[in-house]
Amino acid sequence: MMSKIGKKLKAAKAKIDKNKKYSVEEAVTLLIENAPAKFDESIDVSIRLGVDPKQSDEQVRGAIALPHGLGKQVRVIVFAKGPKEQEAKDAGAFFTGSDELVEKIKGGWLDFDKAIATPDMMATVAKVAKILGPRGLMPNPKVGTVTMKVKETVETEVKGKLAFRVEKAGIVHASVGRKSMGVDKIKDNFLTLVGALSKAKPSSSKGVYFQGMDLSSTMGPGVSVDTSDATSKMI
Repeated sequence: MMSKIGKKLKAAKAKIDKNKKYSVEEAVTLLIENAPAKFDESIDVSIRLGVDPKQSDEQVRGAIALPHGLGKQVRVIVFAKGPKEQEAKDAGAFFTGSDELVEKIKGGWLDFDKAIATPDMMATVAKVAKILGPRGLMPNPKVGTVTMKVKETVETEVKGKLAFRVEKAGIVHASVGRKSMGVDKIKDNFLTLVGALSKAKPSSSKGVYFQGMDLSSTMGPGVSVDTSDATSKMI
């Protein structure tokens, strides 16, 4: 016997033409209107790029602040002392500190999503590098999480900063929000990601760069996006 969500998924699939490339607005509208689950589904993207990730000069990666965030509160901790620690607290950091924060993490506490550190704290943070590193939580200057711009960085991370990286198959997978955010905000977030990927195009990449784009909700079917529509409107 088919479950309720199974019936909704089947109905959603019936409304999507697999052979059609939809405009960004059409694709997002279809997803939000037909997301089959009762919970607030994530809106995810898969973008296939014309790059060879095996080549060091064809890596595509970066991090961007989406105009409307990710639709969820991000718990940010900050390794800092003195005025910079207070700055982090005022900006909305979930937890702040230095040695005491290291001890808390050593004790098994990992109830946070992002970690930021001021440069002078990196020797202290190094004491828990083996814990944070494998979980993708280690502050890193390359993605802007080792910085003296504490207020600005915390506010951006709390809102939701999207990190992207091309995988072995030449595909970038990312979430651009949740269905409750509505069509316009999801569309803006998606077009901002497309714009960031365009700017990150390696000079060695030849031929068609954006080879395919698909959008889907957590439990819903995928929708193919017209790449020419997306690139003409990218932010």
